[in-house]
Amino acid sequence: MSGAALGIEIVVVFFLALFLLHRYADFRKQQRMVLFGTLLAWYLCFLIVFILPLDISTTIYKQCKIDHEEHPAVLPVIPLLSNQTAGNSTMATANKSVLKVCYKPWSYIPDGIMPVFWRVVYWTSQCLTWLLLPFMQSYARSGGFSITGKIKTALIENAIYYGTYLLIFGSLLIYVAVHPQWHLSWYELQTIGITAANTWGLFLLVLLLGYGLVEIPRSYWNASRRGHLLIKTYFKAAKLMTEKADAQENLEDVMEEVRKVQESIKYNHPLRKYIDTVLRKCPVDYQEKMGRNMDDYEDFDDKQNTYPSEKSLVKLHKQVIYAVQRHNRTRVQWLILLQQAMHLEDVAKNETSSAHQFVRSFPSTEPTSWLSRYFYTPTVEWYWECLLKHWFYRLLAVVLSLFSVAVVWSECTFFSTRPVLSLFAVFIQLAERDYNYLYIEMACFITIFFLCTCVYSTVFRIRVFNYYYLASHHQTDAYSLQFSGMLFCRLTPPLCLNFLGLIHMDSAISHQQKEQTAYTSIMGSMRVLSFIANGFYIYYPMLILLLCIATYFSLGTRCLNLLGFQQFVGDNEMTSDLIDEGKELIRREKRKLQRIEDGENRRREWKERYGNTREDTARNRIRNEAAEMTETNYSDTVPNTRQAKYSRTGRGTERDSIELLQDAEPLDFNAETLSDDPLEAGSTRHVPGRYLSMSSSRSRIFDDV
Repeated sequence: MSGAALGIEIVVVFFLALFLLHRYADFRKQQRMVLFGTLLAWYLCFLIVFILPLDISTTIYKQCKIDHEEHPAVLPVIPLLSNQTAGNSTMATANKSVLKVCYKPWSYIPDGIMPVFWRVVYWTSQCLTWLLLPFMQSYARSGGFSITGKIKTALIENAIYYGTYLLIFGSLLIYVAVHPQWHLSWYELQTIGITAANTWGLFLLVLLLGYGLVEIPRSYWNASRRGHLLIKTYFKAAKLMTEKADAQENLEDVMEEVRKVQESIKYNHPLRKYIDTVLRKCPVDYQEKMGRNMDDYEDFDDKQNTYPSEKSLVKLHKQVIYAVQRHNRTRVQWLILLQQAMHLEDVAKNETSSAHQFVRSFPSTEPTSWLSRYFYTPTVEWYWECLLKHWFYRLLAVVLSLFSVAVVWSECTFFSTRPVLSLFAVFIQLAERDYNYLYIEMACFITIFFLCTCVYSTVFRIRVFNYYYLASHHQTDAYSLQFSGMLFCRLTPPLCLNFLGLIHMDSAISHQQKEQTAYTSIMGSMRVLSFIANGFYIYYPMLILLLCIATYFSLGTRCLNLLGFQQFVGDNEMTSDLIDEGKELIRREKRKLQRIEDGENRRREWKERYGNTREDTARNRIRNEAAEMTETNYSDTVPNTRQAKYSRTGRGTERDSIELLQDAEPLDFNAETLSDDPLEAGSTRHVPGRYLSMSSSRSRIFDDV
């Protein structure tokens, strides 16, 4: 198994990151480089979380070998029987000395692999978060029409960003060079850079962790309160409807600007290709409206018009991308929130059901899967939704609360090595005495996973107006995806260092002469900057306690509510008004769905009752007309032949009734072929406009889709 566990986890973590990215990004519409950069950032961060427990178990095994080489006759054993006689105690100690021989863990990683692995993972993630991802953010958000234009825009936007870093780094470098007592080598200078990055990451980590340690257990506890959850859903519906209406209005304004521009710039104008690129980003219905009312045969030189510049078109292109993305996101989120609200209302109705069968107000139109057909039956669904789920969430909330208390206690006491007050350090040291590597790895993985869940879930919940917002169901834009990758790369290394400090395996904090993990070795010795290692790294994490108290009393939510950002506060009049508004919106949508369902049912019943009779009548009428045309003799054959050539067939009678219900479309005189029946060519009709191609072109990795 040497190295096999490392290879398996590398593959598993890749598919985990790919699955998570698929949930938030749209693989068909996002740029390939955006997807690749975000996937690589998430993948490297998840690798650190999953591989670090293997590094810890391997380090404990190496420490065991060092202890046996230095003290071969003294083994770190725990006496099991205190009441034995001297002879029995000597025999038990001898037996235990045989049993406590160091053996390789099942996931042992050979020497030389982990330092190289951590060095590649760490420096790649740092290059992503400080250099590549900021550039790719500006590139993806740019409205340029060419690769060169987007690169130029990205460099200009990041000039201040990179210039600030260079100014700070240059000032520190000059200070170190001038200071007479400091003679730093390249290794120490590298350590200072790593320490600065981890210090900034630890500053963010404490803020996000303090929020997640309280909010995650509380969210599961509130999820067990179905009435509270339904009221909060009504509140979200009212806010989301306001945002949806604002997004729709913004989209219409932008589309009006696009319409004016595309009417002023004709087909032979040099900027026409840019207009075609902008139109491809517009929704299909707006494309059809603009193409239908456009006259491409008008020469732009015939009128003395003022034409927009290329810079203004770049700005318009950027506005179109943002408006369309926001409109699609709010529309999908509204549908999802509507389903959640109707499901919670169904749960409230089914709680008093004596049949113990879960009945939905609007059955799903999708075909049921084999899992729902045989296992998740309506009876099982009733017991889970109305009986078991309530208690399961409460039990999970209690377990997570205990974990949060343990983390807060350990963060405030991990600097104490004698006695050991950190709970996680106590658990790991107890397992280390018995060399129970599987327990060590599982305990480390569960702890790191809980810490990452608290931090990463806060990253996914953060919303900075409409610029940064991670929305599920493939509705996250490129800027938010890359910003999340930047945050992950900046938060994960200090989080892992903080965890190593919690279990007393970081000598820079615990001041113990023990074998260091390979992960700590690439970070260098933090003692180069003693005021950070002995001050900031030890005392700053204690602020988690204050942040947890502030989160528990919802101080941040109340401050945002006072500033005018509507938040869910139970004892607020504005919250009550929004809840009532959201309830009425859900009722309106349910009535609309009920009317659609009733219409479908009536249409189905009408077709079942009268459909066969109408088909037989039409078939007999066509047969009689064909017989009459066969029996009739005409004297002049040439005109009749011409008349038969341009007349409709027997099924034209039925299609005439269909044509009356459709809008008249202008004929496309540029078409290569003309069809006798326009209804037959309706499915392949293109948007009017000769010089606007709406077909998808062959895309490259930097091209917009």
